[in-house]
Amino acid sequence: MLSLVIVLLVTVAAGFIVWANDKRHAKYGILLPAGVAAAVGMLAWIICMTAGLGYKPGLTWMPWIVPMVAGTAAAVAVAVFLGRVRARHDTRRLTAALKI
Repeated sequence: MLSLVIVLLVTVAAGFIVWANDKRHAKYGILLPAGVAAAVGMLAWIICMTAGLGYKPGLTWMPWIVPMVAGTAAAVAVAVFLGRVRARHDTRRLTAALKI
């Protein structure tokens, strides 16, 4: 159970770091990358533990590293995707408002 708590803390921290380093972070909330990272990280941990990878010699690192990497990757993906989509949407709405 301690590994789940550590995975959760690391993935949430990674989500906040991703948000802080994104140049378009004003387009979406601060909790979005952290929440996505936490959800993906915990889901990956549950999958790893259900598959029995946490108790096999030589594979005990997988429930630690895989969820952290997956959560961080998900936070980066959601930040990049949402930043681009929201910026494009806001530009389109601003252009439409200025044409009136």
